[in-house]
Amino acid sequence: MAEPIKNKRPDPAAPTPQNTPANAAPISSHAQQPGISSIKEEDLTAASIFAKDPRLVSLIQGRLGSLVGRSSGYIESLPAEVKRRVAGLKGIQKEHSKLEAEFQEEVLQLEKKYFAKFTPLYEQRSAIVNGKTEPTEEQVQAGEENAEEEEGAAIKEEKPAESAEKVAGIPEFWLSAMKNQISLAEMITDRDEGALKSLVDIRMEYLDKPGFRLIFEFAENEYFTNKTITKTYYYQNESGYGGDFIYDHAEGDKIDWKPGQDLTVRIEQKKQRNKTTKQTRIVKKTVPTESFFNFFSPPKAPSDEDDDAASDIEERLELDYQLGEDIKEKLIPRAIDWFTGEALAFEELDEDDMEDFDDDEDDDEEDDASEDHDDEDESEEEEEDGTKPKQEPTECKQS
Repeated sequence: MAEPIKNKRPDPAAPTPQNTPANAAPISSHAQQPGISSIKEEDLTAASIFAKDPRLVSLIQGRLGSLVGRSSGYIESLPAEVKRRVAGLKGIQKEHSKLEAEFQEEVLQLEKKYFAKFTPLYEQRSAIVNGKTEPTEEQVQAGEENAEEEEGAAIKEEKPAESAEKVAGIPEFWLSAMKNQISLAEMITDRDEGALKSLVDIRMEYLDKPGFRLIFEFAENEYFTNKTITKTYYYQNESGYGGDFIYDHAEGDKIDWKPGQDLTVRIEQKKQRNKTTKQTRIVKKTVPTESFFNFFSPPKAPSDEDDDAASDIEERLELDYQLGEDIKEKLIPRAIDWFTGEALAFEELDEDDMEDFDDDEDDDEEDDASEDHDDEDESEEEEEDGTKPKQEPTECKQS
């Protein structure tokens, strides 16, 4: 539905006759080698040269960047009647862009329409997970039929395990589902699990303007006082080139941590010794640390002053946006499949298909390389034997 994060800097234009190439031209490392025997060949590579002088890289990037989008003079040189046709095509493209924007808006309205139909199902799921109600016989039967198709009839033969204590709902449902979702699992630390065990529901809602809000609902716990923690994703008012909504920024709620329970920081202890009195003391310092709850403190958009810092922040923004999309499009709609791990199997299947496709291409390249190598071997063997390859007899012409 939405385009990836749009960089703050202008997007490079696609290569056209009137524009220079958008991508920086690769710098060849096959420069002519100086005739000085003391210089090693590896010292002449572009990587080694740039490593010694990073300013050279910045200079070249700046020069190439200034060429992007600059007219080559081709369009200006066209005859007047051709320029008129080009202008006409641009007018047609504007009409196309309007229709694309209308299409995306209708898709959004259709999503909202069906989301309203999904909501009662999500409410039933929440009630069962938290022990407020039990599933109906029809729901259980439908679930068992689905399991039988995948695992066989063994599910009916198994007897439910008897427990001394009666268990309400499905304990740690959302924590288990999140840990099976790869992108989220990488963010969850051992310290986070205690707080995430109190997670009772994850849901979302659409905004009045383009965007959506993720809502995490928690039971009473020892870590923070918030009953809900939300994160809102906003899109830009203007649509993108293809009519898609463009992600702008995200905002998260402030977490009201209980004293000493902030999971996003850790305490470092360091000994300091007084040079005069020779006495030592322990100094405690609070430093940021990895935690899933950093998700609610999204990175801010980069400034144009520091290119290196901007690149790092843009990567974090891209990841942050993708995590929100994964929760909205994958975790919430199919939470039970992530809890059981069935959704993970489909994710792995998609990755395997891509790997198989890549392997086929690699095999073809290897076969081509092998054939070329065999041809070279045959030629070398003939040279070693002192014989030349047989040639077709030529016609003898006599006068």
